[in-house]
Amino acid sequence: MVEAKTLSVHRCRFVDFTPAGVTALAFPPLALPSPKGKKAVVRHAIKFANLAVGRANGNIEICEWTGSENDLQAPQAWVVKKTIAGPHPSKVDSLAFTLRNPYEVSPDETPALSDLRLFSTGGGSELAEWDIDRACIRRTIPSQGGSIWCISPNPASTMLAIGCEDGAIRLISVEHDSLQHVRRLDRVKSRILSLAWGPPIPKQTSSTEQSEDTDDDDDDDWKDSWVVAGCSDSSVRRWDVATGRVGEKMGTDKVKGERTLVWSVGVLGDGTIVSGDSLGMVKFWDSRTGTQLQSFQAHGADVLCLTINAEGTAVYTSGVDQKVVEFHSIKTTSTEQSSILSRSSTRWIQSVSRRLHSHDVRALAIWPSYSPLPPSHRRHFPLDVAPVLASGGLDMSVIVTPAALPTSTITKVVNPLDTSQVATFEDSYQRRLAYSSGPYNASAIHLARQARLLLCQRDAGASIWRILPKQAPSYGEDGAEEPAPAAEGGWEPVIDLDLMFTTNIVASAISDDGEWVVVSDWYESKLFHMEKQPNGQLKPKRIRDFASILEPHLPSTPASTGASCFVFAPDSRKLVMASAITSYILVIDLASEKPRVLRRFEHHRMQNIVLGERVVKGRQRNQDAEDVEMQETVEGENAAEEESDEDVDPPKPVIATVTRMAVSPDGQWLATSDDHRRTHVFNLDAVQYHCVLPSFPQLTHALAFDRAAPSTLVLGLADNTLQAYDVEARAFPAWARALAGALPRRFTHLHDPLLGVAFDAPARAGSALFWGATWLCRVQLDAGVAHGHFDKKRRWGAPKPAPRLASGAQDADGAPVFQQDNFKLVTHYRPILFADFIGPAELVVVERPLVDVLAKLPPAFFKPKYGAT
Repeated sequence: MVEAKTLSVHRCRFVDFTPAGVTALAFPPLALPSPKGKKAVVRHAIKFANLAVGRANGNIEICEWTGSENDLQAPQAWVVKKTIAGPHPSKVDSLAFTLRNPYEVSPDETPALSDLRLFSTGGGSELAEWDIDRACIRRTIPSQGGSIWCISPNPASTMLAIGCEDGAIRLISVEHDSLQHVRRLDRVKSRILSLAWGPPIPKQTSSTEQSEDTDDDDDDDWKDSWVVAGCSDSSVRRWDVATGRVGEKMGTDKVKGERTLVWSVGVLGDGTIVSGDSLGMVKFWDSRTGTQLQSFQAHGADVLCLTINAEGTAVYTSGVDQKVVEFHSIKTTSTEQSSILSRSSTRWIQSVSRRLHSHDVRALAIWPSYSPLPPSHRRHFPLDVAPVLASGGLDMSVIVTPAALPTSTITKVVNPLDTSQVATFEDSYQRRLAYSSGPYNASAIHLARQARLLLCQRDAGASIWRILPKQAPSYGEDGAEEPAPAAEGGWEPVIDLDLMFTTNIVASAISDDGEWVVVSDWYESKLFHMEKQPNGQLKPKRIRDFASILEPHLPSTPASTGASCFVFAPDSRKLVMASAITSYILVIDLASEKPRVLRRFEHHRMQNIVLGERVVKGRQRNQDAEDVEMQETVEGENAAEEESDEDVDPPKPVIATVTRMAVSPDGQWLATSDDHRRTHVFNLDAVQYHCVLPSFPQLTHALAFDRAAPSTLVLGLADNTLQAYDVEARAFPAWARALAGALPRRFTHLHDPLLGVAFDAPARAGSALFWGATWLCRVQLDAGVAHGHFDKKRRWGAPKPAPRLASGAQDADGAPVFQQDNFKLVTHYRPILFADFIGPAELVVVERPLVDVLAKLPPAFFKPKYGAT
């Protein structure tokens, strides 16, 4: 039961956190169909793939679709599953996915994360390949031609083209898990700013019938024909891949003799080239003759990016003027050809222009992704599910928009984002994915309740502030309460740490008494003891040998003492650390003169876990939606046979990243959750492993123990569903199962995913405060779901539903007490970076308004009109 209660709220807007801008977006490609078949028709809706987001600070975020396989809609869209920390300082200019084994993936199958390889460039002369599992650089290769301006994988995912500063295109083979230079195409006297591959052609071009024993999945089914580049000398050039020579050169417009920069190019399945340049022009070219087919003055400034929809019937462009423009092809009814160069009756029109961002747009991507297949092998996707266009830029947030064409309205089109019933790009509502302050959609802000300190991590440092206590109210002569004099600001800065790290900071924590602060990047952890000075200030003293204490317990190659997550025990005498690359759980004792490791747990590295009389099997790499399997152990001879089989083929360690950790208020229980959706519980009093929870279908975003019931673990998932588990009884309570099965639709369909949960003083049993980027929701966990606040509006004149009786509750007069509405929602605070209780009925809400962040950016492009000077 949620009772009316007054809270003292500290609205903290002094935190100087600034998210990084979006510089690159990438969806994985789809495998090419067999060239012997005709048009590939996808009969069912394709599952939404992972989205890679490159940031201006060098970080790469791997985002996962929150929808289930049986549901076409996901109100929360994409959430960050894994954050790859980039070197400090660095940036991400280009991102590209390729298929690891393109011939093992079905053409109508969405590639899993394990099937993909990720490449990026950051303005330097090296191409980096990332290890997505370990979240670190796997290998790099030099360009041999200066800075890399752009990269583009071929449709077959066997070759990667890079455009270099010296004017040459270099082809790098990525086939069979390799990364090596193959050849260099002819050099030109300009920089290569953008790249795109032409339609592949079947290798068997003769009309002779192929032999029956020819395999349909032969590695040489498709052959690359040509590659097109946008250059810095006002031209678009086409190279023949077989000869390496420049074919056609297509010249763009110039103004006062200055060079025009062609920032983006794309190729359609029929060979039409699309280009966007620094004059705001979008042009369509005939690749065979090198002539301009159509030209549009679509933008007021540079066109920085473009993308093509899955069927090649729509083109989306954007750039400095913040507009996203849609072009789509129409078939002309006139049979007369206006030019002998026209090869088809298809024309392009500029249909829609929308302003989705407040500053420059740097990247566009669309799912399902596009492959420039010839018209004879063109894919056809079902019309009843709208594609989703993702865009990002300097305003730090990714915006996703349903992008169905007007021609798709002949059938009922499903809006995957569930923002409205309309799914066309012109009329649908867009979704702004809220930026998170920390990795994995976690908060980078931590609270020390006892010391009233607030810690915020940045890319290369951390800041600490003190929240001043609320003064007691005073009363006048008439007995009326007078407002207490507010302390100036209500807060004060304490210390600012600037640290030297290899990568951006990924984890930090502060103890409850404020004496310990720990900060880590992906490769090194640093522990500080905060000594209190006579004037009340804090002086950090680094524990120099902390890394050497951890090294014997963290065997890894390369050596790393970094952590992905930290948590202190409530008594500030223990520190729990999850290692970054190896996913070990270390329990560290801080009570002695020198920190020492009490025990190391390896359960997040195990595929199968033996618990008493059952075996908990981990999920397979490509079966993310299935739960773990529990099997009874086999006795006698069968057990010996099973053990012998395991001895022959021992399981390899699982590569996981621990993203959330929580310690119970009494310090007895520790819960840890990783990106494989596995949650383990440990007993810190005995320093022993306790149990494992069933795997849930979504990532765990909130993990905390109830302060009134320390053995109750509350989990909030990425799709806004809730779970509660009694770790002492190793079971889900009956009230928890009832709550999970009867959550209000409006709560589970909130567009911003759940990010955290906080509990008030122990006197408030069962009352939890869940929060997301734009909302706070107070829930009485054991009260069930009541009618009223979160249900649909009643029709006019309909009777109000009767209030429910609280279980056996009566007031002082013996009258029954009726239960109030559960799930109280507040949307006054936004965007929220952190929320927690610092004392009884005293809440801290950290906000970072988008207006304050955008105020530090350069002014957006503005072009006056209608005679304005």
